[in-house]
Amino acid sequence: MTYDTIIVGGGSSGCVTAMRLVRDLGQHVLMLEAGPARMNPIMHMPAGYMKYLAKDTYLTMHRMERQPQLDGRATIVPQGRVLGGGSSVNAMVYMRGQPADYDNWADNYGAEGWRYADILPHFIAMEGNADLDTPVHGTAGPLKVTRPLYTCEMTRAFLEALPSLGEPLNPDFNSGRQRGVGLMQGTMDRVTKRRCSAVDAFLPLVRGDERLTITTEAIVTRLVIEGNRCTGVDYVEGGRTQRASAATVILAAGTYVTPKLLMLSGIGPADHLLRHGIKPRVDLPGVGENLQDHCEVPVIAASNGRYGYFGQDKGWNMIRNGLDYLLRKRGPVTTTGVEACVFTNPDDPQADASLKIYCVPTVYLDRDITDVTACDGVTFTTCLLRPKSRGTVRLHSADPLEPPVVDGGFLKHPEDIRLMIAGLRFARSFLDTSPIKEKISHEMLPGADKVSDADLHAHCKRMVKTNYHPVGTARMGRDDDPMAVLDSQLRVRGVEGLRVFDCSVMPEIVSANTNAPVMAIAHRAVEWLKTG
Repeated sequence: MTYDTIIVGGGSSGCVTAMRLVRDLGQHVLMLEAGPARMNPIMHMPAGYMKYLAKDTYLTMHRMERQPQLDGRATIVPQGRVLGGGSSVNAMVYMRGQPADYDNWADNYGAEGWRYADILPHFIAMEGNADLDTPVHGTAGPLKVTRPLYTCEMTRAFLEALPSLGEPLNPDFNSGRQRGVGLMQGTMDRVTKRRCSAVDAFLPLVRGDERLTITTEAIVTRLVIEGNRCTGVDYVEGGRTQRASAATVILAAGTYVTPKLLMLSGIGPADHLLRHGIKPRVDLPGVGENLQDHCEVPVIAASNGRYGYFGQDKGWNMIRNGLDYLLRKRGPVTTTGVEACVFTNPDDPQADASLKIYCVPTVYLDRDITDVTACDGVTFTTCLLRPKSRGTVRLHSADPLEPPVVDGGFLKHPEDIRLMIAGLRFARSFLDTSPIKEKISHEMLPGADKVSDADLHAHCKRMVKTNYHPVGTARMGRDDDPMAVLDSQLRVRGVEGLRVFDCSVMPEIVSANTNAPVMAIAHRAVEWLKTG
């Protein structure tokens, strides 16, 4: 069958795009998603995702190449593999970023139409905020947003302690000014006490519309290119290869898979394609370059009591909390487990924040840290908002079923190391600040004796991990920019009928969790399809 548009990827941006194309443009749309259509009901509970963080049930585990700057560590970066993508499996943080993030795309990359003033109306149109009714927030949109439905004692201590360190209380990180400490808004429904994913928010608006076809557990293997036009895709479903055709193909497969599909289809760095026996159709050296991610490093301390969430998902605690949620829709199951953060700038407190430090009310460790025992405690995770380090995504081979080769590039740039160490020193000071300090038994990591820059650098290399926000591998830019894969309307250069609507379009990463921004990107980008 021939469609008006094929969307490759049924994640956050894919769902927004499908809804708008069908509802607003009246198009016949095929959306192809590699993962399943449904999840375990636990995943709809705000705390439920934590049960699946270390599993590949709904995640593709991308293992990075060994990193020389991390003494050979090869960290793992998960990607959502289920209808709804990241919005179905993430920690539900609703964060937009700083106005300067978007203005920078226009000023430094020629991405006209992407200033903060351009994209703000799209955030507002989608948002159904239960707590904030201000000119920069929407209250009637389908994407439900609310403050945390539950907070623990350690979170409350964090909110009380940080103002004494010079960080003001900030009631709304999405007001246009991030600096300060506060509770994070999340994509949850305050009434039903459930996660509000892109599937929950946007697909019901076109549910039952015969113009929308959603095919799950379908792996797109290549784009069909005829002359200089993309006319469709090949995909595998149920072990059988099929072809679908359309006037327009939109890639919404994510920062790792979108460049992989472009390269498999002959669109990318010609020398790299030739090494894998792929005939170059369009030599675009920027495909797979410019990979960025928010990386993070923790300060971890054991507590002298139960102030957070350690052990709340096991044994009798799990039964009690589960019953409290099922019967009364209250208690720890209504939390995302990470309720508060501080945005700060150690170099200039009055400038835009350069770091985000999460308060995680338990001992939280990455998958490859096996020599530390989890216990009651707290993890202050320092996250670089605008890292200077860059990585790449490359093909492993011409086999479309092989995963891409990901070089994350964490902490390659010396400025990232300097800023991360400054952030760790600030996060460590929380442990000596009331009322947090009265709840602390001892510092576990880096360890109270690790005080020098060399000590903290070694700690960074051992502990750095993803904050799950890879972007940038098919970025937009000026016509005369040889590394720009897309123009400002997200059209792939040199190929008609092909666009990209996911996080890979970002020239530079935004100072925020990327779920809300990528939905706004898709919502904004559909406007250009109205005019062709």
